[in-house]
Amino acid sequence: MTGDEPVADESVGDGIEYGIDEQPPVGESMVLGIQHYLTMVGANIAVPLILADAMGMPPGVTARFIGTFFVVSGIATLAQTTFGNRYPIVQGAPFSMLAPALAIVGVVTAGGVSGQPSWEAALLQLQGAIIVAAVVEVAMGYFGLVGKLRRFLSPVVIAPTIALIGLSLFNADQITAANQSWWLLGLTLGLILLFSQYLDVKHRAFRLYPVILALVIAWLAAAALSVLGVIGGGHPGYVELGQVTDTRALLPIYPFQWGVPQVTTAFVVGMFAGVLASIVESIGDYYAVANITGSGAPSGKRINHGIGMEGLMNVFSGVMGTAGSTSYSENIGAIGLTGVASRYVVQIGAVIMLFVGFIGYFGQLIATIPDPIVGGLFIAMFGQIVAVGISNLRHVDLDSSRNTFVIGFALFVGLAIPAYMGNFESTIAFRETVGLEAGVDALVGTLGVAGTAAATWIEAAAQAVVDTIFIIGTTGMAVGGLAALVLDNTIPGTREERGLAEWNRLTEDESEFESFWDRWVRTETRSED
Repeated sequence: MTGDEPVADESVGDGIEYGIDEQPPVGESMVLGIQHYLTMVGANIAVPLILADAMGMPPGVTARFIGTFFVVSGIATLAQTTFGNRYPIVQGAPFSMLAPALAIVGVVTAGGVSGQPSWEAALLQLQGAIIVAAVVEVAMGYFGLVGKLRRFLSPVVIAPTIALIGLSLFNADQITAANQSWWLLGLTLGLILLFSQYLDVKHRAFRLYPVILALVIAWLAAAALSVLGVIGGGHPGYVELGQVTDTRALLPIYPFQWGVPQVTTAFVVGMFAGVLASIVESIGDYYAVANITGSGAPSGKRINHGIGMEGLMNVFSGVMGTAGSTSYSENIGAIGLTGVASRYVVQIGAVIMLFVGFIGYFGQLIATIPDPIVGGLFIAMFGQIVAVGISNLRHVDLDSSRNTFVIGFALFVGLAIPAYMGNFESTIAFRETVGLEAGVDALVGTLGVAGTAAATWIEAAAQAVVDTIFIIGTTGMAVGGLAALVLDNTIPGTREERGLAEWNRLTEDESEFESFWDRWVRTETRSED
C-alpha cells in the first residue's frame, strides 16, 4: 500500500461506521452527504425565513436570499473541513447571531438609521455589522486568542449560553402570531415527534429525516387545501403555488448583490455579541464531535484554526449578503445517529448544496412554506438547541449550589433583560426613556463645549453607547453568557466541580492537529525526498 492510499481511522469511537479520515465510495458518499445536510436544512431555511419576514422582503427576493444561504453554507463547509479545524462539521446559518440580527433589523425598519425603513437598508446594515465583527473573530482565531481563553470557558458557561439561543427565540412571530393556524402547526410538530421518537425504530428513514418528512407532508396538505379552495389567500396556511413558476430557473448570486454594506458602530458591537456566542457554541461543537468519534478533545491549535476560518466565512457571508455562518449542532447529532463521521462525506454534501443554491425554483419553493409549518419546525429546532446546551451539564457537579446559582442566574437574566428591552420598539424609544437628549444637553452645558461639531460628536457617541446597550440587552445569549462567564470565573470552585477536569480529560496534543498547510508542506517535503 502506498502512502497516498486512504487508511482507516484508528481513533474512531464505538458505533462509528466511517471515521474522520475515511473515504467511502463516491456514490455512497453522495447519498450520505445529502443525508448530513438534510439534518440541518430546516435550520438553514429557518434563519433566512425569519429575517425575510422581519425585513418585509418580497417573496421573489426571498427565494434568492434563501439560495444565497445555501451557497454560503456549501463554500463555508468546504473551507472549514479543508483549511479550518478539519472536523466533519457542516457550516450554516447561525441561530446564535439571529437575535442581534433581528435587533438591527428592528432598529433600521423603524427608521432609526436611514430614516427610510426598507428591507434593503436593513440588509445592508446587517451585512456591514457582520463583516466588521467577523474581522475581529478572524484575529481572535488566527492570533491564538480563542485557544488561550479556552481555560475560562467551562460547561457552566457553555450550557446556559447555548440553551438561551433557543429560549430567547421562543416568541418568534411564526409561533405566537394572533392569527396562527394551530392545526397546521400541530400537524407539523406532531409528525416530527411521531417520526423521530416513535417510528425511528421501524425504518431508518424515520430516524434520519423526521424534519424533512414532516415538512413535506404538512406542506402538501396545506397546498392541497389551498388548491381546492378550502383555505383562502388570507389564511396563514395558504400556499401560493404561482410564486414557484414565476421565479427564474437560475438565480444570479454574487458578492454585494444587494448593494454596498453600511457600517454603524452600535450595530457592529451588538453583532459582535452574537459572534462571541457563536464562538462559544462552536467550541462546544468541537468538543462534542471529538467525543462522539472517540478522538481526543480539540487542542488550542485546532480551535484557533476553526474559529479563524469561521471568522473568514462570516466575512464572506457578509459580502455575499447573508447573516453569518457557524458550526451546526444538528450535524453533530447526525454523526451520532448515522455513525458517519467522514469529512469527505460532508464535503461531497457541501458541493451538492452549493449548486442547489443557484436553482431558483428551490429557493422559491422554500419561500412558499406557510408560517404555521415554520412555527412547528421552530418549536422542534429551538427545543433541540436548548437540549444541546443542557447536555453540556453532564460534566458538571449539579449538587453544587455554586453551579446551580450561576446556571440559574444566567438563564434568568438572559430571558428577563431581553423581555424588558422588548418593551421598546426601537432604540429611539429607548433613548427617550433613558433621557439621552436631556443628558447630552446637560453634559455639553457643564463642560462648556464650544462649537456645534463638538456637541454633535458627543451626542453621536452617547447614542452609539445607548444603541449598543439596547442591542446587547435584546440578545439573550449575550446577556446570559456574559453573566455566566463572569460568575463562573469569579466565584470560587474546583475544576472538578465546574466540569473542566472531565471536559479536558483527553485533549489532543498540539502536534496531532495537521492543518491543510501542514499537510501540504509535509507532502511537498516527502516528494522532494
